[in-house]
Amino acid sequence: MHTSVESHTGTVTALPTIRPAAVDPQAVVLSAADVSLSYAELDSWSNRLARLLLEIGAGPGIRVAIAVDEPVEAVVAERAVVKIGAIPMTMRTGESTAFGTGIGVTTKDERAHLDDRITWLVLDDRSTLRRYLAGSDEPLTEADFAVTARSA
Repeated sequence: MHTSVESHTGTVTALPTIRPAAVDPQAVVLSAADVSLSYAELDSWSNRLARLLLEIGAGPGIRVAIAVDEPVEAVVAERAVVKIGAIPMTMRTGESTAFGTGIGVTTKDERAHLDDRITWLVLDDRSTLRRYLAGSDEPLTEADFAVTARSA
């Protein structure tokens, strides 16, 4: 199974869909200087973030800018975007906007340099963190996608 990903240049690439580890969900899938994530944690974290993205209008076919420098958070954000059928548009440091996006994921440090025409979900904002922690980490269902349909 593959997922289409559009780069900042508009090029679409098919990437293999990340699947949970069938044998060991506790196996490490991602590690950075101060954190390691298992397949189960990546799935859980990205499910919570996917729901927040749906709440602000992201969904299938929508381009979502990702302006996150931290590698673990960037992978979680990309995975969340892919889970809802949206198209991740990874931004490079110094870019202020991503072509054709109206929704994005970022951090407080990056937000000051980014386009105000984009609705940004700021990962380390207190209100975002509250909503994230209160959200379900269960797999997404059709009911979750109904949130986008109601807000559209």
